[in-house]
Amino acid sequence: MLKKENSHYPPQFIENFSSEIQVASPGRINLIGEHTDYNQGFVLPTAIDRKIYFELRKNQTLNTCRVYSRTFQKHVEFSLSNLAPGKSSWSNYILGVIDEIQKRGKKLEGFDCIINSELPIGAGISSSAALECGLAAGLNALFELGLQDMDLVKLSQDAENNFVGSNCGIMDQYASVMSRKDHLILLDCQNLHAEFIPADFKNCKILLLNTN
Repeated sequence: MLKKENSHYPPQFIENFSSEIQVASPGRINLIGEHTDYNQGFVLPTAIDRKIYFELRKNQTLNTCRVYSRTFQKHVEFSLSNLAPGKSSWSNYILGVIDEIQKRGKKLEGFDCIINSELPIGAGISSSAALECGLAAGLNALFELGLQDMDLVKLSQDAENNFVGSNCGIMDQYASVMSRKDHLILLDCQNLHAEFIPADFKNCKILLLNTN
């Protein structure tokens, strides 16, 4: 259950934050195949150079977690033993990831996290998947959970499906975790077979524009 959410947080928590783990989680574009991932079709995504950044540390408690968003200048505080969706959409993605990790029998303890995002919300470049996958990767490293990359992809999708309530496909999470530099991913969303295609556009460039 969400215990607190507001914009007033002790400045020393932010200013003196000393992280144990740092993660950068990218957004993505998709060149071919809109709305085909949740219909088991083909897509052609890749990660972009805009990311969400995470700083994480253990806080020496069993269950208390504190997450601060520099983007929203808000924080959430909750217990690992009592998770339930709250009113804030951004915090539900966080709680959903933690819920899915614990469903898989992985042991978490109390942690603190600061998040800073370069990704605009609602722009179609999968800020939600970057949030899910980045937090999952950070917790995996912080607590040495032994989760593989595909585990992170699937649990992040499950978090959005089951906890947030968005029936998304797997493309966004797959692209955020599995992309390779200078390549596109031809992904069959039915069997998750992927082919990495060199993104060699010769003398052309692809521009990502928000034209409203």
